[in-house]
Amino acid sequence: MAGLELLFNCVASSITSSQDALICFVHWEVVKSGYKCLGIGDEPKDGEKKSELLPAGWSESKELYALRYRSNDDKSNLLLKAFTVDSTLIFNLMDSTTEKVTDLTVNVSEYVDEANLQTFESVFKNTDKLITKLKSSLLPSKKEEGQGKTEKKTKSERVSNLRDPHSDPLLIPTRGPPSRHPHNWPDPMNPFAAGGADLDPFGGRGAGGMIVDPLRAGFPRSGFDPSSGIPGVLPPGAVPPGARFDPFGPVGRHRPGPDPDHMPPPGYDDMFM
Repeated sequence: MAGLELLFNCVASSITSSQDALICFVHWEVVKSGYKCLGIGDEPKDGEKKSELLPAGWSESKELYALRYRSNDDKSNLLLKAFTVDSTLIFNLMDSTTEKVTDLTVNVSEYVDEANLQTFESVFKNTDKLITKLKSSLLPSKKEEGQGKTEKKTKSERVSNLRDPHSDPLLIPTRGPPSRHPHNWPDPMNPFAAGGADLDPFGGRGAGGMIVDPLRAGFPRSGFDPSSGIPGVLPPGAVPPGARFDPFGPVGRHRPGPDPDHMPPPGYDDMFM
């Protein structure tokens, strides 16, 4: 209580109510917890310095007290507010490190003797009980501070992991070339292979089945390459390499065999067909 006595004597002229005396007591407990006061109000001001003393103007408002604190290691900030409601003070403390808010309601007359506001030896009463309530319900403990730093570090690591494409669980992996060997499909350009898939719709005999992929996209095949273009039909690059390509007409100018389109179909000009 030696430090509290020195503080009380320094601000005795500003203590004009029981609420002021209780604020002085709580302020000293915050200082003992490893913090120093920066100033009054919600917002920081230029030229503020950490101090164990109460700042100027701390007791001007008897309805609302607001004090800001910073830890001795400069890693945590506290905002302490106290609201006067009838004969009680409602304390509200926000810790910026853990983002935790605590509150405590104190009956002022239970801990302050209003008749002895200027006498330190008799102004406070039931101090042990008040200290216990402050430590258990309002002030941040060392364990909570450690947990807050750990949670903040874990959150930062989680954000860093999300920025790392190799650790993002939602990232669609880049597709590489097919690792499996291609089926033993017949060359679709072979005129004698026509109709083979009709006899083997699921491709169990290596005929390829009836899946619409006549050029077996994704597998190397000698002969026709649609990505190089079709003279007079498609320019080079019109079909991306490896893409599935379904021929829409005779491929090549020297296709062997008869031209299936050399004659029109029967009755093509019959409007009733």
